[in-house]
Amino acid sequence: MDLLKINPYCVALRTPVQERENTRRYPKLSLVAQKIGVDSSSSSWNSIEKHGFNEQSLSETLIGGQSFVWDKNGAGEWEGIIADTKVSLRLKDEYLQWQTIGSKVFSEQQVSDYLWLDSSYQEAIDSLPWRSDPILRCCMEHLPGLRILNQPLDETLFYFLLSPVKSIPQIKETGRLVARLYGPDLGGEKYGFPGWPALAEVTEEKFRELKLGYRARNVVATAEFLSSRPGWIDSLFKRNYLDARNEIMKLPGVGRKIADCVLLFGARKLEAFPIDTWIEKVLNFRYGLEKWNQDQKLQFAHLHFGKFAGLAQQFFFSAERLGFLGKKPKR
Repeated sequence: MDLLKINPYCVALRTPVQERENTRRYPKLSLVAQKIGVDSSSSSWNSIEKHGFNEQSLSETLIGGQSFVWDKNGAGEWEGIIADTKVSLRLKDEYLQWQTIGSKVFSEQQVSDYLWLDSSYQEAIDSLPWRSDPILRCCMEHLPGLRILNQPLDETLFYFLLSPVKSIPQIKETGRLVARLYGPDLGGEKYGFPGWPALAEVTEEKFRELKLGYRARNVVATAEFLSSRPGWIDSLFKRNYLDARNEIMKLPGVGRKIADCVLLFGARKLEAFPIDTWIEKVLNFRYGLEKWNQDQKLQFAHLHFGKFAGLAQQFFFSAERLGFLGKKPKR
């Protein structure tokens, strides 16, 4: 993928960080970690050589609107949750390093699966039309390595039920209030998703006390729906994208946008293309689709970007929100 050509749609182009092989290895516990102090139950730092992230793309992957369980600490490390385990991530020279807290056995494969580090990511990148689409190419140049996380579907559904008319920090705060009260303590001030059976025991009044507002009604109704249909969430993985979207829209408070977010970020339906205000801006002012209705815009996205339209969507969402795309080009 040659991203070195000048692109008029960009504010300031930057060349992507190229992956480099290096045979050096780092100590199991870095001097920095020793100085800032590491929990006695923490594992040592483990390194992944080939990952493709830079600081910006890793940040956007973790806190750019698809997950709500990650924070950056004072040491410049990312702290979050993977597979009910507290995990720390950091970039160290050419390496992506990870560390866990607690006694649970945790593998590099779990990190790789969560962050989409296998070869299928490059296949997805290669399939997108960046060669002929300078708008998409600009976004990809600014955010090399940006990925779609492989998150638990039940947890993703919960967080996006909290999302209407809430900012990312507000969603994180509300979700963590619920997790702190009803979820497992993972150590280091991290609490896991309680699970829908536990949420089914919580009243709407209690959810409202935890800042859910009118969303409390939808969470309670969804918990009741799932309690009466064991295996329903897992069945979404077996459905094709359109069938899964129609099915998940049966839930209270789930419209097309939330359904697409849940399926893209929680069910690996990578053709899902959520359209929020940022994506509307891209489609209207970058692609000139102001007069198109929602169905037409979705049809355009699926035809133009193909089976990995959701990955293109995440590039657009982050690039537009961060101001990487310039003003509407003259036609």
